[in-house]
Amino acid sequence: MALWREEYSPIELETRDLVLRAPRADDYEAWAKLRAASRRNTEPWEPAWTEDELTRTAYRGRLRRYDLDWKDGRGAPFFIIRKEGQILIGACNLNNIRRGVMQSADIGYWIGTPYVRKGYARQAIRRVLAFAFNELALNRVEAAVQPQNAASRKLLEDIGFQYEGCARGLLKIAGEWRDHDRLSYLARDRGDG
Repeated sequence: MALWREEYSPIELETRDLVLRAPRADDYEAWAKLRAASRRNTEPWEPAWTEDELTRTAYRGRLRRYDLDWKDGRGAPFFIIRKEGQILIGACNLNNIRRGVMQSADIGYWIGTPYVRKGYARQAIRRVLAFAFNELALNRVEAAVQPQNAASRKLLEDIGFQYEGCARGLLKIAGEWRDHDRLSYLARDRGDG
């Protein structure tokens, strides 16, 4: 298992249309532009943005946190790059990787507004799940989605995530502690064993 942590994310994952790879410093401008253009659609589902959210300094801090999480085996961050045109279209991350008797992680994702409802999130999530189970040998991947986010909930259920219940006041979103539906996907839920 140590191979995946030796250096900061040399791993690239691929799907038919996408490459998933570690965020890099030279992604800053594309990332900031896409996040700004997508703010109206992503903000209802995310923690409140800081005043410096899209600055280069904040982005460098994000990269440092990703690097530490990767090296410590606590996270696996991936930017989603569309192969056609090599365009950054979003992110899909494994967070809070827990070992020992749990062998689990949380999954989080976002797709930039111009690229939603084109099947990219589905491809990215499925590929990251395969990585979680095959390379990281996890048993469980969990997702949390606000009950009002019907599109995200449907996507997760279509992929095979199972509803487990409501976590009251789970995350602070837009200044309020919001309930989230908890869903999970287990290694045994895959059709291949």
